[in-house]
Amino acid sequence: MDDVPPDATASPIVGIDLGTTNSLVAVMQAGRPVLLPNALGETLTPSAVSLDGDEVLVGAPARARSATHPGLTAHSFKRDMGTDARLELGRRKLRPVELSAYVLATLKRDAEQALGVAIEEAVVTVPAYFGDLQRQATRDAGAIAGLRVERIINEPTAAAMAYGLHERDRELVAVVLDLGGGTFDVTVLEIIEGVIEIQSSAGDARLGGEDFSEALAQWATAAIVTEHGAAPAKGVAEARVLQAAEGAKRRLTGQENVSLALPGLELKGGRRVDVELALDRATAGAAWEPLLERLRAPIRRALRDAKLQPTGIEEVLLVGGATRMPVVVELAAKLFGRMPRRDLPTDEVVALGAAVQAARKAGDAAVDDLVVTDVAPFTLGIGTADRMGQRIVDGIFSPILERGTVIPASRVNRYSTMHDDQRALTVEVFQGEHSLCADNVALGKYTLKRLPKGRAGDVGIDVRFSYDLNGILEVEMSVVGTDRTESMVIEKHPGRLTKRQLAEARTAMERLKFHPRDSLPNRTALARADALYAELRGPEREVLGALIGELRAVLEVQDPALIAPVRERLVAATRDLSVPSGR
Repeated sequence: MDDVPPDATASPIVGIDLGTTNSLVAVMQAGRPVLLPNALGETLTPSAVSLDGDEVLVGAPARARSATHPGLTAHSFKRDMGTDARLELGRRKLRPVELSAYVLATLKRDAEQALGVAIEEAVVTVPAYFGDLQRQATRDAGAIAGLRVERIINEPTAAAMAYGLHERDRELVAVVLDLGGGTFDVTVLEIIEGVIEIQSSAGDARLGGEDFSEALAQWATAAIVTEHGAAPAKGVAEARVLQAAEGAKRRLTGQENVSLALPGLELKGGRRVDVELALDRATAGAAWEPLLERLRAPIRRALRDAKLQPTGIEEVLLVGGATRMPVVVELAAKLFGRMPRRDLPTDEVVALGAAVQAARKAGDAAVDDLVVTDVAPFTLGIGTADRMGQRIVDGIFSPILERGTVIPASRVNRYSTMHDDQRALTVEVFQGEHSLCADNVALGKYTLKRLPKGRAGDVGIDVRFSYDLNGILEVEMSVVGTDRTESMVIEKHPGRLTKRQLAEARTAMERLKFHPRDSLPNRTALARADALYAELRGPEREVLGALIGELRAVLEVQDPALIAPVRERLVAATRDLSVPSGR
């Protein structure tokens, strides 16, 4: 059962939006979902990790260090969840699952500080288009961080739950367009008196707002090469260009024309130049057109799977910070013939929905009438072979559980041996939509041995797929005519940690020296000021440098009463000297 009676002695279950760019934590209080603040009093915690000597920085100070210490800072690692990628931070190589665990551990500490109780369990959101590998990795990250993650919920579904709680008396067919920092999801759903029925899901797990920033950075780099004859130097200079592109993208939300100013930018070869590029929405739109076309494709697929035309959609709900961009709003309006809605804060709605699901899991009476169904975002099947004359063609994908199937679901297909007296058969599981296994994602394989003797085709194997509400797949294989049944345990695929590795990662996490929570405002103020210091020149740089030195000096005294006013002066100066970033 997903919902259980509440236990008054149990710690609250929190909802976590583990995002590519930012992460949030929320909890249900007095019948409403509430966001919990971090050490800076902010609800958005950047999903960034930076090493500073023997200390680990997570959140805002880490994000600020990405421009000044790119080799020691990691971000966007959510995109590599479920893979065996390693990200180098100085002399350390860390898996995406470990970096995600650092973020989850920070959110856990912030929630415990805000609520005054220990937090043991969380409902964590993932992109609808995350497959089994990424979902298992998300669970592993929670385990490393000391969180029990029994329930995983799709981000658009979480957003729909927040809207459903907000407007539970309405009936409508809606599409959720969820464009975050690194992923894009489309979900078609129907809300009827608190019942949210997911009709279809589609998306792109490697498309988000950061790609729009990167496209502008590529445009800026090409313009710099044209004007100055060389590209920005690798490392800090490239990070400065990307940071400037991100700022320009945000300012274009409210302005038609912006500029990218990069004084003293180092070029390849060591020369330094002052760069100032003019950018308008039309130029940015041209740079983004390939990305906009990638947005259109999943939208068409989701509508086709739901057997709907755009005119059949009554509401278009925008979710994710990147949906603030005018080009995304315009795209949605053109495709559906109506202006999209952003009634709830786009950055917050997924976390709010996660808190609603957490309350359902805890048996909170405030949401006991809210019902949600979901669908499988991918087709799941196995690899098969077929005899064509004298030839055997293998690597043919045989679907067992089609995408769009309402979950939880269980489906079974029967297969048979290819050869006389075949004593072994390998069942290899794939996820995807292509007819050939090579074009899909391999999830794992299992070999059934000591099969009964028999002529080709006489020995049958029933392969059953059971797909739960968390998007986790279980595979069961039964030999027809016998009582023999074996299950596939997919543990050794890329990116998935063994039990021993999980325990080692958990121990390593406990040994880590996280920057003290109470001093995080000071560290963040310095990191943000250092990043701006690299951008400034002349008297402004001198003013900021003096304030940075003043804060570093007063920190040595370790007197909070002296530190606070100096920090506030530095924060104010950083804000006033910054180029307005917009939203």
